[in-house]
Amino acid sequence: MSRSVAEVMVETLITAGAKRCWGIVGDTINHFTDAIRRSEMRWVHVRHEEAGGLAAGAEAYMTGELAVCAGTCGPGSLHFVNGIFESHRNGAPVVLIASDVARTEAGLGFPQAVDQRKIYEQCSVFCEYVSHPDQARRIVALAAQAALNKGGVAVVIVNGDMFTERTEDALDWAVHRPAPVLRPSDRELEVLASALNEADKVTIYAGIGAREAHDPVIALAKVLAAPVVHTSRAKEFIEPDNPFNVGMTGILGNKAGVDAIDRADIMLCLGTDFAWTQFYPDGKHVIQIDREATHLGRRAPIRLGLVGDIGPTLEALLPRLSGDRDQTHLQQALKQWEEDREGYEREANEPDPALIHPQAVARMLDSLAAEDAILTADGGSPQVWLLRHVAARGQRRFLISLLHGTMANAYPQAMGAAAAYPGRQVIAMCGDGGMTMLMGDLLTLVQEKLPVKLLIFNNGSLGFVEMEQRVEGLLDSYTELQNPDFAALARTCGLSGWRAENADDLESAMTAWLAAEGPALLDVKVNRMELVMPPHVKPSQVASTAMFGIRAMLDGRTKEVVALLRDNFLR
Repeated sequence: MSRSVAEVMVETLITAGAKRCWGIVGDTINHFTDAIRRSEMRWVHVRHEEAGGLAAGAEAYMTGELAVCAGTCGPGSLHFVNGIFESHRNGAPVVLIASDVARTEAGLGFPQAVDQRKIYEQCSVFCEYVSHPDQARRIVALAAQAALNKGGVAVVIVNGDMFTERTEDALDWAVHRPAPVLRPSDRELEVLASALNEADKVTIYAGIGAREAHDPVIALAKVLAAPVVHTSRAKEFIEPDNPFNVGMTGILGNKAGVDAIDRADIMLCLGTDFAWTQFYPDGKHVIQIDREATHLGRRAPIRLGLVGDIGPTLEALLPRLSGDRDQTHLQQALKQWEEDREGYEREANEPDPALIHPQAVARMLDSLAAEDAILTADGGSPQVWLLRHVAARGQRRFLISLLHGTMANAYPQAMGAAAAYPGRQVIAMCGDGGMTMLMGDLLTLVQEKLPVKLLIFNNGSLGFVEMEQRVEGLLDSYTELQNPDFAALARTCGLSGWRAENADDLESAMTAWLAAEGPALLDVKVNRMELVMPPHVKPSQVASTAMFGIRAMLDGRTKEVVALLRDNFLR
């Protein structure tokens, strides 16, 4: 018996593990959404396709399983682009069904027609048309297989009239998910072991590629007496129950992490593709292990590069290493890490209750949030407060836009996480700029009954951009935001809403907000004059900030300069 292309596609996606499809219905996908209506798949109706792309990506990233989104021809599919780029760069297995105009109008400049292939080839692991009804299962199966095995977005382009075509669907095309073990050769491992055995001071730098190798990384650190520095994306996997952890490197990092790398004879990079070359030591000190050969030496010159999955590679390496290492390098890094954490705590303290530091908000959230909470954060300062002040507990999950660096990612991604894990606490740490960019999907939280908890760091500005401008010695410009009362707005949309303008009111408001049934929003008025201080403050940065102060005073903004000094340098 023949079936429609739409029915075959939906069945294939469900068989591949997909449970939800995010999007907005309309013209060229109406028959596809009707097939979903008659299936086990859930359609999640968002108010903006970008939010749907971010949500689908978060669902797929958190679960490791397939998520789906679908868009109408032209504007509908184009609205997905930023969310799809974000999801693809996160390695999230997503299938986007991107529809096109009817085949009778293709190539004739018909309204809303766009070349979907040219748009999505740059942010996908697979991008193909369904060109014949008999291809429906085959193309979708290959798309799902590519997304799941390569880690990224797969795009299936379908002309709107194709969905109604019939097919006998005679061949049983299926999705395969092999799990090979990849490690360097024995000869390569001997070379690596020899280098590590000869080094006095080794620092491990663990990235997202070590996400499944927590215990082998700790075993290696113990044998080598090596401090473990981690990337931002690897925080949730490497930080918990790790007595060798000394934090992060990079502009968002801390002094212990940066110093541990600078002092090392060998920086052993495990599954990391950290992009900022200035935070690497000289190439003769760097050894890199990654499952992608194209990543070796991509970010900085290296002494040795090996291909392998981190867990199996370390298990084969450990018996080749000698013990009885000097502990000085490790203990020095751990001592600095303790000082760094004490410094973070001091940053959050403020005797004036009228001045709420964002660090204090993040630290309170850390103490009140569930042990298995899922937290997302907007790009800019909210991601800094999460990374520095919210502890990974082993069960907590984090998702931040670290590779794409977009605004407005936090609460759309929280929607995807809440849909995938309905029994867990899901918290979005939002900037006021990010919140107002995609504010329409507050209604999605209510309509789809997604109990996301939204925390808004309300400083009335695009705070991270404002800081960048000041550090460069510029007068901050065009960063001010005229915000609504977010708590009142939330209540109008059907969410519970709280607002805190005084530090004395924060704990009670946050406790009630976290305990609320359904979606809820907490609007916290935080200090606008907060700088995100890097691990090392360079003289040029001090000079630039001083130049901002001079220009601001000449511009009649003396009070702002005083506030900047008081809130960041004089406490």
